Amino acid sequence: MPAFLSYFYIAPGPFWVMFIFVLIFSVYAQIRVSSAYSKNSKIPSRGGITGREAAAAVMERAGITDVEIEEASGYLSDHYDPAHRTLVLSSQNYRGTSLAAVGVAAHEAGHALQHREGYRMLQFRMALVPATRIASGVVPFIYVASFLFFRNYGFGGAILDIAILCFAVLTLFNLVTLPVEYDASRRAKVQLVSLGILDQDEMHGVNETLNAAALTYLAAFVGSLLTLLQLLSRRN
Repeated sequence: MPAFLSYFYIAPGPFWVMFIFVLIFSVYAQIRVSSAYSKNSKIPSRGGITGREAAAAVMERAGITDVEIEEASGYLSDHYDPAHRTLVLSSQNYRGTSLAAVGVAAHEAGHALQHREGYRMLQFRMALVPATRIASGVVPFIYVASFLFFRNYGFGGAILDIAILCFAVLTLFNLVTLPVEYDASRRAKVQLVSLGILDQDEMHGVNETLNAAALTYLAAFVGSLLTLLQLLSRRN
């Protein structure tokens, strides 16, 4: 094994221990975000402002007038689309006046603020999107190929190299996503209080919701990193 690759080697025993840990952490993150959102979606904000109005207020203060706010179906389907200058909120957050709805909406507006400011990590993530989409599309075929053709001997060669490349891209994307999401939440929390949308004592519900959501991004990064290291350990 080349010397530099020996740093990535993971013995089967430790790998499965780490894999189980990551799996448990991922499940915990999903349960945590669902629990926090469900809890705080039942607590109305005192001001009675909707998620849409909160997002609009945050962007208006920053002088952003060219971003459309759209309503979409689905559970926690909220996102900001920098390519089309669109902020999409799920119906529950678009129309809802709860602490969770306002917090999630303000978080997405935080991405619009990042875009306007030229936040470098957001720009880096946007640049990675095409490669990430390709990698995400290739990974399922790699798994199918490894199951159908290489399960007895293990896959290697060009297939292994492609798998390493794909997970390297996914790991980098997930790594860059962490500061982007944390920064958007930070901006949202500051704006909600400074604009008077929420009182300081209401921020506990927002913090709980957004901090729980951040765990899912961390779990995604750790999972992709472990897979990448495991693939590198095969490359000998």
